[in-house]
Amino acid sequence: MSQEFGFKPNHDESARQAFVGAFKGYVNFKVEGALEQVFEAKVSDHTAAGGEAPSDLASAEPIIADHPLYKLWGSLTFHSQNLMWQSVQDTSTRTIDAQIDAFRSLRDGRGKGGDLSLSDELLVKAPIATTEIHRQPGGYWRELREDDIEAALNYSGTVDLYRNAKGMGTGGKTGSDTIGQFVCDVAQKYAPELQPQTILDMGCGTGEQTLAYKRRFPSAKVTGVDVARPFVRFAHAYAESSGVTADFAERDAAATGYEDESFDLIVSIIMFHETTKAQVRDIMRECWRLVKPGGLVLHLDVPYQSHRMPLIKQVTNHWQVRHNGEPFWTGFSGLDMREEAIAAGFDPESAFANYEAAGPAVYHFFGGRKPA
Repeated sequence: MSQEFGFKPNHDESARQAFVGAFKGYVNFKVEGALEQVFEAKVSDHTAAGGEAPSDLASAEPIIADHPLYKLWGSLTFHSQNLMWQSVQDTSTRTIDAQIDAFRSLRDGRGKGGDLSLSDELLVKAPIATTEIHRQPGGYWRELREDDIEAALNYSGTVDLYRNAKGMGTGGKTGSDTIGQFVCDVAQKYAPELQPQTILDMGCGTGEQTLAYKRRFPSAKVTGVDVARPFVRFAHAYAESSGVTADFAERDAAATGYEDESFDLIVSIIMFHETTKAQVRDIMRECWRLVKPGGLVLHLDVPYQSHRMPLIKQVTNHWQVRHNGEPFWTGFSGLDMREEAIAAGFDPESAFANYEAAGPAVYHFFGGRKPA
């Protein structure tokens, strides 16, 4: 089945979104780079005056907190985020009725490739359900109309814009599966002999990356789960419109309800830093329960662990936690994910937490294998 579906900006909307992306990139690199130089100079002055050199976030932040450039950087970062959501909302507002019609047609049409499963019993608790991640207006769960997918449309329009502006892009454009293909490459590096027949994508979001697993392993049964209903709807319709067979379900990654040892490969992309520390541990235990003997668990997330970040980056990241919709970032960045995998049941010999590069972008990969 082939039907137009997805985030589709027109010329003027694309131009505005490109400007916002360039603006965010300027703030993230030029302004933040200048801030780093100011911070180093302030530290030098501080130590020359007899003060102790900062050794952690708590001692570093007061050195730069009152500087005008730090305040300017914060203001520009905050307002660039506003501009990002405003620019994609223009596209979503213009296209939402047609997109919902397309979703319904794809959901109800004959010859569907994959299944869509929604759950009225799923309860997403605070603070997850009450947080506007990335300051997305209304959050991931906002539904303003029947069969709503607007929250997912907005997210789909921002994810590559945001990623590229942070220097974390892999050459993808809106709707591309380049990050998913990168995960496939790393999976084959960690388990070269594995030919998975069942794949679970946890926190699949809008589903574009989920399709990469089916494209790479066409004989596999691929399932994506997420707790945000508009996203699950979107993911199903996107797969159907792309002619790729995958199942999507509204389920909690920490308690999926699938049978023990159901999947050969379990993956996720930037899910863990968007959830609580307690939930991280529950999800890792669920991964151990679900992965088959000989299978691989492989999660991708941000590489902002505090032990590898310069102090000024820790300061600016902490600002994001407080002011820019990243409240769970600090908790995740302080975890040793190899140790978390071991605590969940993975053997120390197979558990890992490493960094893998895709061009200039570097991501944190962690997980493990279950003995065959």
